[in-house]
Amino acid sequence: MHPAAEHSPLGKSSEYIATYSPQLLFPIPRTAKWAELGVTAETLPWQGVDYWNCFELSWLLPSGKPVVAIGEFAIPADSPNIIESKSFKLYLNSLNQTVFASSGELQACLEKDLSAAAGKPVGVKVRSLAEVEAQGVVPLPGQCIDTLDVAISNYQQPQPELLRCSADQVVEETLHSHLLKSNCPVTGQPDWGSVVVEYKGRALDPASLLTYLISFRQHADFHEQCVERIYLDLKNLLQPEYLTVYARYVRRGGLDINPYRSTRAISPQNQRLVRQ
Repeated sequence: MHPAAEHSPLGKSSEYIATYSPQLLFPIPRTAKWAELGVTAETLPWQGVDYWNCFELSWLLPSGKPVVAIGEFAIPADSPNIIESKSFKLYLNSLNQTVFASSGELQACLEKDLSAAAGKPVGVKVRSLAEVEAQGVVPLPGQCIDTLDVAISNYQQPQPELLRCSADQVVEETLHSHLLKSNCPVTGQPDWGSVVVEYKGRALDPASLLTYLISFRQHADFHEQCVERIYLDLKNLLQPEYLTVYARYVRRGGLDINPYRSTRAISPQNQRLVRQ
């Protein structure tokens, strides 16, 4: 467990507070998990963003009439802190009986509070239901590897030694799987995700990637750290010209978390999958 997580509201009974309470946000420093991977804030081998989507965003107009919307939050991957997910949910709930004159006023409030918790500027969009409905859901890019016939014997810990290259030639391809699963390091509850690997480098054996991803099945870690571990293991093996790894996780508590990590600057589109 992350040393700071035991002091968070995660896994504990919590009072429902329905009026604005920014103190509910609980930041968790990234440094401890980065240290496990052998990196520091000064030596991060990736760029990226964590997209959070909130499907239970509501507040009151000055007339007292409630509004519902969908919130999109972009937290820089190099921010000093992640925001513990239950505290994020409790904070968003505290807006339910809070008056904002406009969605712009709400957005400014969210940007201020979330940036303070993350330690870097957080991008916020308050999106209408009609806008998100029109966008619809999208398929993942590239080749799905889930139909490959593989034998699995390990589910407890990620095993990078399972990864292998199928040839020495350089290829450029995109692979994806919907079989990523890990567990919350505090509650032990399952986290389900779909993962995408885009790279140019030594040819990765798809079956080895699938068995590697499945080895996370009983592993306990936060979403962001799982993606960072996958990214580093692949980077070490492939020595790529470029590499992007991202995961789209199924929502819990009205929030989904979608970490993106890349060797280069990226501006990913935050688009929903069928399980989101």
